[in-house]
Amino acid sequence: MLKVALITPAGRGSRAGNRATATRWAGLLRELGCRVQLVAPDEDFRQPHQANSPPDLVIALHAWRSHAAILASRQVLPQCPLIVVLTGTDVYRFQHSHPAVFLDSLEQASALIGLHTAIADDIPSRFHTQLHTVLQSALPLPPGAPRPGRRHFNILVAGHLREEKDSLRTALAVRDLPSDSRLRVVQLGRAYSVEWANAAHEEMACNPRYQWNGDQPHWRVRQWMARARLMVISSRMEGGANVVSEACVAGLPVIASDISGNRGLLGDDYPGYFPVADTEALRRRLLRAERDPAFVAALRERVVARATAFRPEAERDALARVIAACGLNCRERLAQ
Repeated sequence: MLKVALITPAGRGSRAGNRATATRWAGLLRELGCRVQLVAPDEDFRQPHQANSPPDLVIALHAWRSHAAILASRQVLPQCPLIVVLTGTDVYRFQHSHPAVFLDSLEQASALIGLHTAIADDIPSRFHTQLHTVLQSALPLPPGAPRPGRRHFNILVAGHLREEKDSLRTALAVRDLPSDSRLRVVQLGRAYSVEWANAAHEEMACNPRYQWNGDQPHWRVRQWMARARLMVISSRMEGGANVVSEACVAGLPVIASDISGNRGLLGDDYPGYFPVADTEALRRRLLRAERDPAFVAALRERVVARATAFRPEAERDALARVIAACGLNCRERLAQ
């Protein structure tokens, strides 16, 4: 049985995207016949493997946050293949603010994983031969899921409140709309700071079209996806947001900021983009969606067409291909 150490910077119980990815991948790798152990970056990497059973493969989520664990794995297990997974903050923030650490993690890797198809354009070309794409998957909404109501045209924003997400952009876009507009914004996610929490509360106090419901379990997020008519992804940077996969599989139309991380999931010719941080452009897109059913239908048609790329078996098979590129074959072990 192939033994995998999966390093994730998000601890047990976290609803951060890195933890969701690690948990889902652990399940997919087990389907492939692997034995998986989740490891935090600040753990003594040697400790879980002292009993003469070192891992056959190390996978590290986040090149910057997991850098110490990446170095430790190379010191303790120099012959063990190492896969480094590139996140949005890795590529679009820490590559520029902490280039030595970011590049060192990539240099240590046997293979790299990007979570959207355009990420090769955003890393040095010398790493392209090591780069593989694994698109994050999602499950369909369950039968009998809630349906959108008629009173409001609900827009969902799902993601923790922080700078990278430009989290209040959609709320700003629905201020001072015509009185007959039915647009309402429901935002789900934990505030990453007191300042973000205060900003959300202040926005609710002055903007009757905005509601922040805080951190929610995944099943509640899926309920809101079923109730919404549209989702907005307003991020300034993304490494390949799983919420985009979720929306596509749910058939929920998306309005997205025009960034590589969204284009690498929805395609260059997707008709629902708006310029980053452009409140007026986003407002125009939202009003058009409310008033033009054909526009919403066109967006829905496109996300539904993309949904097949986000099936769990596609993600599992992509992981198997990366493992094979490292000289390991989990499927043979599964057959045994």
